[in-house]
Amino acid sequence: MDKVVVGLSGGVDSSVAAATLHHQGYHVEGLTLWLMKGKGQCCSEGMVDAASICEQLNIPHHIVDTRDLFQTHIVDYVISGYEEGVTPLPCSQCNRTVKFPPMLEYAQKTLGIDKIATGHYARIEYDSKGDRFQLLKAVDSNKDQSYFLYDLTQELLAHLVFPLGNQTKAQTREMASKFNLSTAEKPESQDLCLIEAHGSMKDFLDQYITPKQGEIVDLQGNVLGEHDGVHHYTIGQRKGLGVAYSEPLYVVKLDTVMNRVIVATRNEGGKTECTVQRMNWVSIPQPSAPIQAEAKIRYRSAPQAVNVVPLDNDRVKLIFSEPQFGITPGQAAVLYHGDMLLAGGIIEKYDS
Repeated sequence: MDKVVVGLSGGVDSSVAAATLHHQGYHVEGLTLWLMKGKGQCCSEGMVDAASICEQLNIPHHIVDTRDLFQTHIVDYVISGYEEGVTPLPCSQCNRTVKFPPMLEYAQKTLGIDKIATGHYARIEYDSKGDRFQLLKAVDSNKDQSYFLYDLTQELLAHLVFPLGNQTKAQTREMASKFNLSTAEKPESQDLCLIEAHGSMKDFLDQYITPKQGEIVDLQGNVLGEHDGVHHYTIGQRKGLGVAYSEPLYVVKLDTVMNRVIVATRNEGGKTECTVQRMNWVSIPQPSAPIQAEAKIRYRSAPQAVNVVPLDNDRVKLIFSEPQFGITPGQAAVLYHGDMLLAGGIIEKYDS
């Protein structure tokens, strides 16, 4: 009998992933990572629901304490990013450092199981010609989570199963009801567990960063208003600026040295080039010459045509066909070719 360890957060998606594999005849064991204290699908409340699912399916449930890892790789990472004026993307960092490697290590070394599964909406295929695993978008474009998985390695993909990648969220809900799972009616979790645990990103950051008032200025340096802390703002933000102007203004830069929030109109904020660092080439080998691709600069943004120019030190330059608004240092730029995720990295800077 094939064996698999399923990462259980306590939500409906991971619950259905476990139930599906169990129904297919796998020997399933549940594994929940203890990431942080407080509320949230991944923490105390989630662990109770995960345990309930395991009891319902009559499968073992394991809890692994990864709070120290989460503190170092996520909490400290996020705080230092905001202090430097960038907007970190903790989810992909968490998948690469805190979730998947510890899960696989525990499965292999402690349980003697070589496969792990999660409730992520994405697909994995093996390309025998290229001798490489390929990461693909989920069938359900509204729930596709491949963007957050760009940093996974070939070694991890070789041991991963995504049971929900070929179905829609509606079908997942239907299956949860069919299996009579206790989480069937559980509401969606927020995208970011830090928000879920603390109420808002502002509340979370204010525990670690002392708010300091400063100026809101335009691109020419004219003072338009005041802010209550640079870390409360992110590039692309329009609401909550408290600035009266003839046109809508958006945050286009965060200057932590001068303690300034720089704003501009949407037309003024468009950029055609950016540099991306820490590139991880997933479905194809790292190219030595420029390639054409589609890039997503935010999870919910539409893919945009881009010329990808390799640089040194695992960096690339992205040259977009059309100016892009909201290119944000610290966020991920993820490259696709149709449904195939080619690579991804962290936006380092944009050309001013």
